[in-house]
Amino acid sequence: MPIRCEVVTQDKMLYEGPADIVVAPGVEGEMGILPNHAPLLTQLDYGILRVRYQGEEQVFTIAGGFMEVRPEVVTVLADVGERVDEIDEARAEEARRRAEELLKEGPPPDTDEYLAIEASLRRSRLRLDAVRRYRRRKRQRPAPKPREES
Repeated sequence: MPIRCEVVTQDKMLYEGPADIVVAPGVEGEMGILPNHAPLLTQLDYGILRVRYQGEEQVFTIAGGFMEVRPEVVTVLADVGERVDEIDEARAEEARRRAEELLKEGPPPDTDEYLAIEASLRRSRLRLDAVRRYRRRKRQRPAPKPREES
């Protein structure tokens, strides 16, 4: 029997449905959650969140947050998150370039501004890595060969 999974950000529901396994980026490492898992409340790190159900996998990038696990429900409250399929690769690349250029100019005098630039760089790198790892893997699967008629 699958576990119910909800993946939510501050502004939208990213996923709601059944899962055979949820793999999340915890602050102490990646963790897999199966149905009937012991109750757990944990902090999440930047990383890839995967929800698998009946062989189909939904992949998300998340940038921090919390996960609550109960035996029948997993709730992911991500600070920032999005489906890998919805990432605009050109926009993520531009954000990475901008953040790197700002950091090359030297640290800004304001600590909050510096931390915001670093967070932007980290998110853009995560998004680009996710696109390269998961989107292209889907595209590279060979198409089934047509049967030859005899």
